[in-house]
Amino acid sequence: MLTDTHCHLTYHDLASQIPDVLARAADANVTRMITVATTPADARAAIALADAHPQVHVAAGIHPHEAARVSTDDLGALAALHRGQWPGAPAGRLAAVGETGLDFHYDFAPADVQERVFRFQLELACEVGRPVIIHARKAEERVCEILADYPSLAGRVVFHCFSCGVDVARRVLDGGGWLSFTGVVTFKNADMVREAAVFAPADRIMVETDAPYLSPEPVRKIRVCEPAFVAHTARRLAELRGAAFEAFASQTTTNAERFFGLVPR
Repeated sequence: MLTDTHCHLTYHDLASQIPDVLARAADANVTRMITVATTPADARAAIALADAHPQVHVAAGIHPHEAARVSTDDLGALAALHRGQWPGAPAGRLAAVGETGLDFHYDFAPADVQERVFRFQLELACEVGRPVIIHARKAEERVCEILADYPSLAGRVVFHCFSCGVDVARRVLDGGGWLSFTGVVTFKNADMVREAAVFAPADRIMVETDAPYLSPEPVRKIRVCEPAFVAHTARRLAELRGAAFEAFASQTTTNAERFFGLVPR
């Protein structure tokens, strides 16, 4: 069994075909997935989806791309959700704060605004005791510096879609962080990421799709990414690490259960 620890089922390419997406995931032995909301409005849609489908769990945060548009009301709504103050939110299905972090690759929000929104969510995670899904692009070093200010989160942050090399991986791991890998590890030009994937310890590695983005080989540029495709990523990672696929799939699912507090299946 596999767990897709990061997808966006509320995004249009997937939301319009949820029954088929979930059926294909089941056929690929992807028995659980975490759909990641990037705004409070997106969180409402994600919670409705999780309420209807028991294999779906929710992470809710404010993406750094949204930081310039976020209002005080948005921050309050996110805090209310994580504090259990949203009527109708399915109990026990909220797995993490995030994704949140910094993105210096795009210029969608000033760095200081991104950092303010990021720190708000880190403080919220400390308050409610949930793990954090980190988005870091061209900002990994700064994210690590900021995380050092929140020692209670050590061991409870995962760098999703990890796309750096061993040096950054070592810093994340030394700070207690986890690494999650997408279909990027199957791309021809991703040797640096593959080296990091081999370097990662077996008990702190997870797999994800980031669907509907980053379809892995052999379906890259052919199909919109979906949770079923996490099997391609897991198979390539197992091969790189010299592990049997079934054992690696089981390990990453156990890791996801431990990190996100999911009930074992």
